[in-house]
Amino acid sequence: MEKAKNIKLLTRLVLGLAILMVVAAVVVVLVNRRIVHNAVDAVSGECKTVVVVASGDTLSKLLMDQGLSHSDVTAIAAELKRSAGITGLRAERDRFEFVRDTNDAPVSKIVLMPSPWRQVELSCDDSGAWRCNTIDVERDTRAVYRVGQIKDGDSFYLAGQRAGIPAGVLADVYDLLAFEMDFERDVRAGQKFSVLYEENYHDGTKVDNGHVLAISFDALRGNVKMYRFKKNDGTYGYYDEKGNGAIKSLKRTPINNAKVTSSFSTRRKHPVLGFTRAHKGVDFRAPTGTPIPAAGAGRVVARSFNRGHGNFVKIRHNGTFETLYAHLSKFAKGVNVGTTVRQGQIIGYAGATGLATGPHLHYEVIKNGKHVNPLTVKLPAISNLDDAQKKKFIEYRKVLDDGIEKLSQNPQWFIQL
Repeated sequence: MEKAKNIKLLTRLVLGLAILMVVAAVVVVLVNRRIVHNAVDAVSGECKTVVVVASGDTLSKLLMDQGLSHSDVTAIAAELKRSAGITGLRAERDRFEFVRDTNDAPVSKIVLMPSPWRQVELSCDDSGAWRCNTIDVERDTRAVYRVGQIKDGDSFYLAGQRAGIPAGVLADVYDLLAFEMDFERDVRAGQKFSVLYEENYHDGTKVDNGHVLAISFDALRGNVKMYRFKKNDGTYGYYDEKGNGAIKSLKRTPINNAKVTSSFSTRRKHPVLGFTRAHKGVDFRAPTGTPIPAAGAGRVVARSFNRGHGNFVKIRHNGTFETLYAHLSKFAKGVNVGTTVRQGQIIGYAGATGLATGPHLHYEVIKNGKHVNPLTVKLPAISNLDDAQKKKFIEYRKVLDDGIEKLSQNPQWFIQL
């Protein structure tokens, strides 16, 4: 009996010790999750503590954990907002480096790294005042070239991923080509495409991807090419081989990768009414709640409900073009008659209001008061170059094409930018 009691007591002690070890391990993990490392700089002798912002962290908590006072916290917060535009912290993304002259000395410098390419330094002068300095980290930018081909059953995204093009770059390419193509109708097996884009490195390690520099796509109507070019005013645009603006004033398909369920037609049997009449737009399949972006910049001239369109928004883009978006489940906040919207701004959400058999977007383009087919109408380009800039563009394009030719023969190479 005594032996059984001893065994029971021993079991409890072992179990209690195990729980304590687990708790200690969790504490160590939590501490390690925040403090990356403490180190002494071999050259300067300074002590550095690197801290990664964790969920629930506040600036006040992080600074006071390092021995800074309430007045320091207030001064640092004000300086970050005034000089660096930083008003909040992002868990698992923002990093702090606290610098001390010696291990026991107070913090003399704080380095905040809100991104790989931006460093914010806070230093305390002899009077105790904190000063902020923002430093841009130098990038090692390289242009890389990838080539893909559409296969049976492929989407553009699948083919692009197979070609090794990152998802973010593919999304940018899609947005650019959507001004010229309908991805539901214009993508066929056998079509080839290529993308020249930037990769950004720091200290020999790739950090992120940059801009799309050039695109080529064998579309049904012919090869579509776009080049990114810096204009005289310092802004960038995309242009075709001749230097004409490649970005149109309107997108043919407002929703990326949406399937066309009903085309523009002068005679179509209405799925609800049952009789034949004109279908003055294009229907895109879209689940209820799908965000609907404006196809172009303009001003909202109608935001209402009627029996046929249900909830609809109409935008006037210029003296020639208007677009209409129908069967919306609801309107976006702040979008009212008279509101100026930018291209890509969300104006509402897909639904099945009005005469509709299911959730979708009905999209219309009106040119000079007459409905036209959004998928075939010729759309005007914006941001065209003048003659002098076109000449510079042609020279730049030839240099870029020469680089693309070399990369196509040596896909493992890159162009140093």
